[in-house]
Amino acid sequence: MRVGIARETFPGERRVALVPAVIPALTKSGFEILLEKGAGDSAGFPDPMYQEKGVRIVDERSEVFDSSDIILQVLGLGANPKAGVSDLKLFHENQIIIGFLDPFSSPESIRKLAERKTTTFAMELIPRITRAQNMDALSSMATITGYKAVLLAAEALPKMFPMLMTAAGTITPARVFVVGAGVAGLQAIATARRLGAVVYSYDIRPAVKEQVESLGAKFVELPLEAKDTEEKTGYARAMDEEFYRKQRELMTRVVADNDVVITTAAVPGKKAPVLITEEMVKSMKPGSLIVDVAAERGGNCELTHPGGTLVKYGVTIMGPLNIPSTVPYDASQMYARNISNFLLHLFKGGKPTFDEEDEIIRETIITRHGEIVNSRLREILGLSSAVERGKV
Repeated sequence: MRVGIARETFPGERRVALVPAVIPALTKSGFEILLEKGAGDSAGFPDPMYQEKGVRIVDERSEVFDSSDIILQVLGLGANPKAGVSDLKLFHENQIIIGFLDPFSSPESIRKLAERKTTTFAMELIPRITRAQNMDALSSMATITGYKAVLLAAEALPKMFPMLMTAAGTITPARVFVVGAGVAGLQAIATARRLGAVVYSYDIRPAVKEQVESLGAKFVELPLEAKDTEEKTGYARAMDEEFYRKQRELMTRVVADNDVVITTAAVPGKKAPVLITEEMVKSMKPGSLIVDVAAERGGNCELTHPGGTLVKYGVTIMGPLNIPSTVPYDASQMYARNISNFLLHLFKGGKPTFDEEDEIIRETIITRHGEIVNSRLREILGLSSAVERGKV
């Protein structure tokens, strides 16, 4: 089976789907790897590093697609709906596509992949179960996001994070409030603590309190009653607007007391909930900062400008996009391990397995035989609830 790696086309994307370190495990399992010339350059992996591992470098993008049984991508068509369209004509029947595809936000893009009769797997749908941990690319990228969000805050804040005892007097530590204690939030907490800040955190899931406190942060408890706050996938469940309204009221004072607010609350496939209103921004001290890492989903702050930085009422509001791509070397290494582990799982025994009893395969596969087979995506598109049995 030939595996093709093409250069990423999403604007500003610097990651690559496979790095040289994971190639030996794949070639040992019988895969032949093709790489578009220069695909790894921006991540810090030039062509000679791949060639040393037996990868064949090809000059033409079309040859990668034409000659490959499997295409591995970081951001596939659904997650790259504009630039990715140009690749659509290159896919061929029964070709396997694996990558981030953002299926629930870009259902029409997935429909187009189905029309090409490709078999596609969405890496963001890897279930959060023990045996899939080494394939969980969403958590890998969230780790980088949480880390980098704190560095962005530290650079932009007109204060230093740690407490310092100097001849000129004592400098008090910055106060950082992290909203959302998922993977990104926990990494943000850990990074802010290492830099010496006093850190507070809140999450609608009371169960994460112990994790927050184990990292040295103080868990903010709000008197809110919420049931079923977590999906079976391990992600926070979207709540109703009344819950978020009460949450905003109770969080106002906490937000005003902090120098930095880092918001990480996102529900996969849905618009991010608005947790920080304009009135709450008004209450913050001049010079304060918000880093909204949910900007790609619309943002947790009402004033967030996705992809930009806004200063209002003396508060800087940052809405960075595609944060993992700003750390392409390590992000590519983590992603490459995740996607190669998934590929090896899919090809147990040297042949692709589409076992419906395997939760990992069942949850990630979204198209096959010209059909959309993911039940949630079929519902979004208004299709019947199931496809003909045997086609999955």
